[in-house]
Amino acid sequence: MVQSYINKYFFFLFIFAFVFVILLYYTIGFQFTDELTTMFLFILFLFAMFKTPDWAFNKVFLLTLGIFLFYTIYSLWIGSNAKRAIFNDLIIQLKPYLGFFCVYQLRPVLNKSRKSLFKEITLLFWFIFLLPIGLIGAFSEPFIEIFMRHPAIYGIAITITGLCYLYSSDYSKRDKIIFMLLLSIGIISGRSKFYGFFVLSLFLVFLLKPNAHFKLSMKNIMIFLVLFGLMFYVAWEKIYIYFVQALTDNPDVDKDMMARFVIYRVTPEILTDYFPFGTGFASFATHSSGIFYSGTYAEYGLDNVYGLTKNNPKFVSDTFYPSLAQFGVVGVILYILFWLYILRKAFSYFKADQQRQLKSLVIVILITGFIAIEGTTGSTFIAQGGLFVMMLLGLILSDMKHIAEETPQRTI
Repeated sequence: MVQSYINKYFFFLFIFAFVFVILLYYTIGFQFTDELTTMFLFILFLFAMFKTPDWAFNKVFLLTLGIFLFYTIYSLWIGSNAKRAIFNDLIIQLKPYLGFFCVYQLRPVLNKSRKSLFKEITLLFWFIFLLPIGLIGAFSEPFIEIFMRHPAIYGIAITITGLCYLYSSDYSKRDKIIFMLLLSIGIISGRSKFYGFFVLSLFLVFLLKPNAHFKLSMKNIMIFLVLFGLMFYVAWEKIYIYFVQALTDNPDVDKDMMARFVIYRVTPEILTDYFPFGTGFASFATHSSGIFYSGTYAEYGLDNVYGLTKNNPKFVSDTFYPSLAQFGVVGVILYILFWLYILRKAFSYFKADQQRQLKSLVIVILITGFIAIEGTTGSTFIAQGGLFVMMLLGLILSDMKHIAEETPQRTI
């Protein structure tokens, strides 16, 4: 009875999040839908907890909450920013993890009819909303900005819509082709990150097969090198701007690009100076550190850089990876361990029934790749897109766990 309730209301919440957090977030101008989604998801999680006799709680979730509690106390202790700023950043940083762990522990099940309805919803919004924006935006980029604020956000919406379609599909050859067609309109966004994800999708969807052993053979090494080379090629423009120029101090850099690569340039220095736990919440490369202007920017001579000033901090949170400096070397290691935990779980469940689990494994790898690519020049992981995609990730791993538990003689 409780699980039936969870399945029903999670499905409504999931559709709400897809439509109002991913697609219409900037169009309707009400930018609290992700907070509402998080709140209702957490209420549903608490309801399930109180209805569970043994109060079962995912140990890694509990550990994650403990880590965030530690960094909150640490930030207050060193005075990384005002208390309000610290708690504001805490909520933002915690959201994607809450999205994942709450869904993973709720273990909602979308039956065949609900998956079919969700697939129809993704296709409907792609045709009536995303496709027209892309076609008109191909000739007039400001048109995309009216609905999505920025072409990069349009690319993210296309990516997530495609992943939602793939999740709710039967993963037939026809479904794979439709998935790539849905993604293809995102090329109009002109973002190197999207090109990289498109190449990764093409490779995984059509080349990864059941009963794969992932051996370190010459063939697999060559396939990996070709894939990596293609992704490197399509992303070279951004790699050059944010990494090569950052190391060479190229004087001919556009001022709009300056903020992003100087943030990257000082990140290793911050990790060294604030070893091992970093500068604390709301101190560097996050939205809160700009709104409640952090002293870290002046400390490292960034407070006069265009886009990083107190009066104009619009480029402060344009990248995710530098924000890990807030958590130091320990935080960087913990972030990597989290994604290794996700992949380890996915591959473990995949081995239980490779035929049935293949689609889920592919989507888990695609989401991991999406977050990894986006983190280089965007903060999607801790923005509204990150919340939804982490909910999707939790749903997929939950599905994989259900299937693995149905397989005899498997220990999960």
